[in-house]
Amino acid sequence: MLLLPILAIGQNSTEYGVFENAVLTPNPAQVTQFEAGLAAHNKKYHAEGAYGADVFWISSGPNTGSYLWSMGPTPWSAMDKRPAQKDGHDADWTNNVLKYMMPEGAQTYWKAIPEASRFTKNMTIKNLVVDIYDVKRGKMKDAMALVEKIHKVYTEKLPNETYGIYTNEFSSTKEGKDLAVVSFYENMGEFSQNNGMDKKFDEVYGNGSWDQFLKDWYNVTDGSESELWVFRADLSGTNGEINVAPKK
Repeated sequence: MLLLPILAIGQNSTEYGVFENAVLTPNPAQVTQFEAGLAAHNKKYHAEGAYGADVFWISSGPNTGSYLWSMGPTPWSAMDKRPAQKDGHDADWTNNVLKYMMPEGAQTYWKAIPEASRFTKNMTIKNLVVDIYDVKRGKMKDAMALVEKIHKVYTEKLPNETYGIYTNEFSSTKEGKDLAVVSFYENMGEFSQNNGMDKKFDEVYGNGSWDQFLKDWYNVTDGSESELWVFRADLSGTNGEINVAPKK
């Protein structure tokens, strides 16, 4: 996903940004050819704008060893005008990327939620933590209300933290991939650090609020899974820069 900051489509528009994410698994005997074809394809057809694409290597979780190809954010109306067969796009993908892949794969579309996300400064992406939650049927509204509480704590107590919130446009009760939280890290040593969220949450909402939040969260979700993604600039169409537009 997901995934770069939310781009403004237009103040008077009902459109919103969507990320098209595809899990790509190369044939273990043809990784070199796969990477070469993917890099050339992205730099030719997905280098900028709404069709710009980034590639990540998945280093943990059930998809370890696969690659995540992410295009966007793209408004739905632009999907029909994406690079296609007439531009040589489809043939290039088939002949130089797809032929080196295993048959299994998955594709999802994720809507960026700007009001719940925090992109406060320009940055170049490096490593991502992607947490995906299975939200119980009929409980998405309640889950987003809890996300808003977390957002308030970050805004007041951890203003320099950066993360994105996304919802699956075509979620499945079987797969359980409904809500994604994407955060960023520089090195693995950061995982041993504690940002004190429990104490900060209580400071904002009162003693015992964090424990109640966890109970409420467990009541609206059926678990989660996490993955670590490593940005592969050499395989991507873009350079991974996130430029945060100043608010007007």
